[in-house]
Amino acid sequence: MYKSFITILYFLLICFLWTGCKEKTINLGENISFELEKDISYGNDSQQKLDLYTPKNRNSIKGVFVIIHGGGWKAGNKSDLTFFTLSMMKKFPDYAFANMNYRLADNDSFILPNQTEDIDNALDLLVKKSVEMKFKPEFILLGNSAGAHLSMLYGYNSIFDDKHRTKVKAVVNIVGPADINSADFRNYSDYSFVEKHMIDSSKPTPTDITHSDIPNPVFWINETSPPTISFYGNNDHIIPLSQMKKLDSALIQHKVKHETYEFSGGHLDWDKPPHDQFLMNKIDAFLKQPDKK
Repeated sequence: MYKSFITILYFLLICFLWTGCKEKTINLGENISFELEKDISYGNDSQQKLDLYTPKNRNSIKGVFVIIHGGGWKAGNKSDLTFFTLSMMKKFPDYAFANMNYRLADNDSFILPNQTEDIDNALDLLVKKSVEMKFKPEFILLGNSAGAHLSMLYGYNSIFDDKHRTKVKAVVNIVGPADINSADFRNYSDYSFVEKHMIDSSKPTPTDITHSDIPNPVFWINETSPPTISFYGNNDHIIPLSQMKKLDSALIQHKVKHETYEFSGGHLDWDKPPHDQFLMNKIDAFLKQPDKK
């Protein structure tokens, strides 16, 4: 009987949230409500869309979380992180949230520079929205897996002509590959695709930087890199803990503000209880620390 009650309650909650989405208002209780603009286009491609959630009280908006999904750079969808985004909204009611899609790589296209360009174009749209809605255009890039790689790469890499990199105030890296040139990353199950499709070699790049360095987040870390908080699973068979250690080493070397945490589980366990609350609490504390960029 109790299980049936919980099932019904869960179903009603989903219906409530879905109804709220259709009405462009999401009520999360405790006087927390957001306005939703769904599938906003930030480019001409059908994949270049994002969902924007803005607090009803726009005078208090501290910045924007930009949510970037995983999927091995060639799969995944922003809908994969909708439920986690809703949880984040309840935890951070004074922030706006942009949950974005990006152009996925396939046999005829490349990961870079398309996907970092998509982040830049999404931020461009959000900067314009910030003027219209009168909130601060400061961004926290939060990604998981491939999305975490893209979050770090956009925040650290200075080779691409991205307009809004300096507006990135923090990076939240969840199980992201940070050193894709290292031997441990070559154990990735789809490494051959990534190796062939990571970067479009026909695009001009500086002659003193190799194509293997350009997509590598740790290569670009320097003293001006944004503060970074990272989470890795201690039983992750896709992104091993050695990636965490390589990232920490580079951040320490260049004196970048950072925190790193392990959770008990695998690559897909980070958004499941109790890990989800652990992540959100640590992110909250990290952002409240003084002297963050």
